[in-house]
Amino acid sequence: MKIICDESCASYHNPGHPERPSRILDSLALLHRQKDLPIEWIKPVAISNDATLRAHLPEHVARLRIPQPFDADTFHFPEVEQIARLAAGAGAMAVDCARRGETVFSLMRPPGHHATREEAMGFCYLSNMAIAALHALATGTKRIAVFDFDVHHGNGTEDVLLNQPGAAFFSVHEHPCYPGTGGEHVGDNCFNFPVRPHATRGEYRAALLCALSELKRFGPEMIGVSAGFDAYSGDPLANSPLETEDFHWLGRELRKVGVPMFSLLEGGYSDELPELILEYLKGVNGK
Repeated sequence: MKIICDESCASYHNPGHPERPSRILDSLALLHRQKDLPIEWIKPVAISNDATLRAHLPEHVARLRIPQPFDADTFHFPEVEQIARLAAGAGAMAVDCARRGETVFSLMRPPGHHATREEAMGFCYLSNMAIAALHALATGTKRIAVFDFDVHHGNGTEDVLLNQPGAAFFSVHEHPCYPGTGGEHVGDNCFNFPVRPHATRGEYRAALLCALSELKRFGPEMIGVSAGFDAYSGDPLANSPLETEDFHWLGRELRKVGVPMFSLLEGGYSDELPELILEYLKGVNGK
């Protein structure tokens, strides 16, 4: 399989912030050590301005250059635009890999699914998955489904893709939880499957299967997966029940859909994140 990564994405940090460089560096270390999956490593190319502006207002892109925090959780750093463009560019590259039938995962930060058309928030600066989905549609894909299993609702992806012809968004997430959205379906193409805090594993798996069933009914040519690992029982930012084997199971279930697929890292803030990623990738690869 292919993993897209550039270690420069670990160059920024804010002491004590949960979205920290070790998320990438520790995952890289484990993926280099493991022997179960043969991996081809590729580096991303920064997303173009034209592709960025399919998803974001020009004013939002310009705001990335202003040295002040975006909100209490989303700080500014000097290379924010450069690194955010690399993460978004990895998403577009992942689309192209998936179209060639390759299994691909973007191991990049910052995450993207909270960034709306006009606002950075929730540790996210550019809407990586929405940019990738719009890139897919602009380059020949007729129907793309986004499946978001991050424990937090992907409000940014939803905002950008709302009523977008050819795209459908399916999100399974804890609710109520940050950012407070995702309690019901929105528009013609955004389908939300909220799960109560402290749900059982069975309840959470049932919601994931329900969302996957609806995704299959949509009949996508390609699936983009917003792979957040913070529904893990040991994650400090939520109250959800999944265990390591659940992410392996989910990877296998996504594989069964049988269409080209790519995955982008979103959240996941526990020390076990590297193991969770590896188990998911084993599932995606049928291991």
